[in-house]
Amino acid sequence: MDLRKLIGFQTEFALRAGRHVLSKRLRESNVVFSPCSLHVVLSLIAAGAKDGTLEHTLSFLKSEKEEDLSALASQLVAIILADGSSGGGPLLSFVNGVWVDKSLPLKPSFKETASGAYRAEAKEVDFQAKALEVANEVNLWAEKETNGLIKELLPSGSVDNSSRLIFANALYYKGEWKDKFDNSLTREFDFHLLNGTSVQVPFMTSNKKQFLTSFDGFKVLTLPYKKGEDRRQFSMYFFLPDEKDGLQNLLEKMGSDPGFLDRHIPLQEVKVREFRIPRFKISYQFEASNELKEMGLLLPFSGEDGLTKMVDSAAGRNLYVSSIHHKSVIEVNEEGTEAAAASAAVIALRSLLMDEPIDFVADHPFVFLIREDMTGVVLFIGHVIDPYSY
Repeated sequence: MDLRKLIGFQTEFALRAGRHVLSKRLRESNVVFSPCSLHVVLSLIAAGAKDGTLEHTLSFLKSEKEEDLSALASQLVAIILADGSSGGGPLLSFVNGVWVDKSLPLKPSFKETASGAYRAEAKEVDFQAKALEVANEVNLWAEKETNGLIKELLPSGSVDNSSRLIFANALYYKGEWKDKFDNSLTREFDFHLLNGTSVQVPFMTSNKKQFLTSFDGFKVLTLPYKKGEDRRQFSMYFFLPDEKDGLQNLLEKMGSDPGFLDRHIPLQEVKVREFRIPRFKISYQFEASNELKEMGLLLPFSGEDGLTKMVDSAAGRNLYVSSIHHKSVIEVNEEGTEAAAASAAVIALRSLLMDEPIDFVADHPFVFLIREDMTGVVLFIGHVIDPYSY
């Protein structure tokens, strides 16, 4: 297993998904989601699939075999996204859960993969008689694991008596900036919206050097978070188009070039003249299954081959993914960043149902992401089109 290669594929998925999800909502709202969370849920689905559905899912995730996805998930859970707060680093929580109907015992091999690589606790529940109670249990689990930020992951009606399994992932991140912003320097300035109007919002600023680079048509800023005792370095990246309405073109560049991120990372600190970043807070929820279908992932939702590697029952042939729900929250201020995300896949029973000083003034729509720099794993991606819209 080449871990760096696998993470490269995960990053490519993150940027492809980012282009698709953000472009569709360019004039609609601020967006944040965790491609890492979605990737893990899809990997768990692959672990329970076989034949055409497995091959199709592996191809979509650019992976040669299911074992590679499990190996990557194992590294994510145990090392890359392990909590670093005890050593002075970011507070992190990355957990998985499986809820299975009591009529469908999990296959020992799948249960071993889920509990081993994914560290996912499997719970036996009664969907057929207590679907609402199960949905509430999953929602409370997501709320607890994200420190109260993610509420109602599974919306009303998303789980019913045809549901048989739920996979869920919850990610929580809280990090302090390596160099915090001075609250007393925060001032209100105009932020230019895509409709041509502007709003006054609080902007943070600093006189210190920044990791900042100018490229053709856009600038990239890196804000590192405070490191812990291990080698990991988490950072937030801001991708700011030169044109006030240049977000669409920037998203196309980011999502169509697999190596985009690695080639557009600022490598040195430079002096800045004007430097302003808006405070912002975003909460966003969507049914990711619709987006994934539009991106080309079809077979897990069709039930064509079933999910026969998951359960020890003939009913496995009729299992399919009915929906994948995702919700993320992020807040960026002078202290740092608090962010959380949760994904849940509901499985139903088919038929049952630079040196020179430069400016960085983020006063118009931009893309942001949070990643771990040693490995390149992308935790969150989103865009801000109106910092005051929450």
